Amino acid sequence: MRISTKGRYAVRVMLDLAVDNTGEYIKVKQIADRQGISEKYLEQIIAILNKAGFVKSTRGAQGGYRLARDPAEYTVGQILRLTEGSLNPVPCLDSCGGKADCLRYDTCETVDVWKQLADAINGVVDSITIADLAEKHAKRMESMNYMI
Repeated sequence: MRISTKGRYAVRVMLDLAVDNTGEYIKVKQIADRQGISEKYLEQIIAILNKAGFVKSTRGAQGGYRLARDPAEYTVGQILRLTEGSLNPVPCLDSCGGKADCLRYDTCETVDVWKQLADAINGVVDSITIADLAEKHAKRMESMNYMI
């Protein structure tokens, strides 16, 4: 399984909004500049996040985006599933327990391997929140200030 740039950038955008979470709206250009993402591509990602209710937007001179909820309420898994779809390593785990799509499901010796892998992936991405990443960022920035 490989996470696309859309998924990685969506997590970075949510983290950026969390780090700069003052309640003010942040312009796409500011996020794009900080994250090194083209504004056009960022707008596509933000549209997905906005449609899902992960971010709020406002128009006008003071317009921009901000998180719709507290950063602790978003997991990396939620964001990745929104942008990537299923995180399952094989298609047979995606529908009806796989039985509808795979004639060998009930006799497949490998299906338990794929289930364990899916559980491990989901366990990691569902246990890390955007608040966790923001805290990690703050600690890294603090330690960099001590070095200067």
